[in-house]
Amino acid sequence: MSAVSTVIDTVKRYFISGVLVVVPVILTFIVLRFLFQAVDGILETYLHDILGYYRTGLGVLTITLLILLFGVLTRNWIGRRIYRAGDRLLVRMPIIRPIYSAAKQLLEAVTTTTEGGSFKEIGLVEYPRKGAYQICFVSRRLELNVGGERRRFISVFVPSTPTPVSGMVVIVPADEVVLLDMTVEDGIKFLVSGGVASPALLNEKVTHA
Repeated sequence: MSAVSTVIDTVKRYFISGVLVVVPVILTFIVLRFLFQAVDGILETYLHDILGYYRTGLGVLTITLLILLFGVLTRNWIGRRIYRAGDRLLVRMPIIRPIYSAAKQLLEAVTTTTEGGSFKEIGLVEYPRKGAYQICFVSRRLELNVGGERRRFISVFVPSTPTPVSGMVVIVPADEVVLLDMTVEDGIKFLVSGGVASPALLNEKVTHA
């Protein structure tokens, strides 16, 4: 191997090592900046009207303080009573009910660790065409009455990449969902990384009847 080839190969290895360090940091920064700007702009108009001025980051700070305040309030007896009353009111309002209930259930599924409150299984469904597969979170198992015959289906949440908090819900025949021996955390890593953070071998989950 010539000296030029040796230098080129050395530079290439160093460059790839640098990419593996820098690119994840850049992608993390881009995602966090997008979330920061989106959240920061929610209260921008209202804070400007109230204070007469606005500074970048003031919206994020205000929302963070409001979230902490509501968290503190709902931890005591009076706050829980008020929250439950407000919750019951929102779930009874015709237009607001489906949006509020869906958002609440999705957040609970992603953030809670109770048996009934979170995604417990990862699977594969054929999407967007036959022979191609998409990672999905198993929401629940259900039965569908078709022509007098009860058939087993699975409701799955098919997330988008690289932001798995958005996506769509699909009801799929139970025998068309391949359950994976993978944790929800590993599934999220797989999606956020664009499939890079994935084991070389995906194993089907063994279920016991």
